Amino acid sequence: MAETLDELTYNYEDQGVLLRKELEKTVLTKGSWATVMFLYQELDKASGKFRAPKMAIVRFKKFKGAYRKQSSFNVSSEKQARQITEVFEQWYPKMAAATATDDDEPAEEAAE
Repeated sequence: MAETLDELTYNYEDQGVLLRKELEKTVLTKGSWATVMFLYQELDKASGKFRAPKMAIVRFKKFKGAYRKQSSFNVSSEKQARQITEVFEQWYPKMAAATATDDDEPAEEAAE
């Protein structure tokens, strides 16, 4: 179990064979609930070579001094990653506009 975010890894071994290899890691949020993004490759057992890189976004919860995986989402292809990016780019302006509108309303009207 990892006690710090630096110790977290996405590598996975089975019987001494590295089946999932972490290439990069980015910590998106810190604290008792942490979000970490990993770039990784999985081993193709038939060929013995690592497949094309994939991405995973993983949520960890710190419990009794150690981080434990709570949930994850794998981005399995470049196409899927680009689709997610497109949605973010479409939704972010809408979120910003809604926040600006909410901030402009008087507190009494917003409460109704």
